[in-house]
Amino acid sequence: MNFLHYELNLGVNEIVEITLDVQANVRLLDELNFLNYRNGRHYTYYGGLARVRPVHLAAPYPGRWHLVIDLGGYPGTVQASVRIVLRQG
Repeated sequence: MNFLHYELNLGVNEIVEITLDVQANVRLLDELNFLNYRNGRHYTYYGGLARVRPVHLAAPYPGRWHLVIDLGGYPGTVQASVRIVLRQG
């Protein structure tokens, strides 16, 4: 399985901003769900298919998170830029 992977430490007021060059699946996972993702087991995540760019994802609680970007098994490649921004308001 090919995927891009980013380890992030997110705070309460932080959002992940993801810019993609093509449509792709964007998933924010905690540690346990990332391990399940890698091992082909059932997992839960925040995010989904990104059709518009940039994508903004907020973690439900602060801590260590894994951002995974993939093409869902389709051929091709994806390039991404990822940055953490502060919530507005």
